[in-house]
Amino acid sequence: MADITVYTKNNCVQCKMTKKFLTSMNIDFKEINIDEHPELIAQLKAEGHRQTPVVKISGFDSFSGFRPDTLKKVVAAKAAA
Repeated sequence: MADITVYTKNNCVQCKMTKKFLTSMNIDFKEINIDEHPELIAQLKAEGHRQTPVVKISGFDSFSGFRPDTLKKVVAAKAAA
């Protein structure tokens, strides 16, 4: 499976939904909380992200928000590979 990093923040419902979705699909991911690492906020904004979660998956474009449609496509693509 692809390397997945999920940038989250405290009290973020979409972040919780994304993590729950990935966990339910038995997909390993690395979580980085930007409330604990505020130095990353400028980098994410420079990449065009304006909300959390920001999901970065090796081999795919990064995206913001809870996007189960996109996550399912990634899972399917990786399973077919």
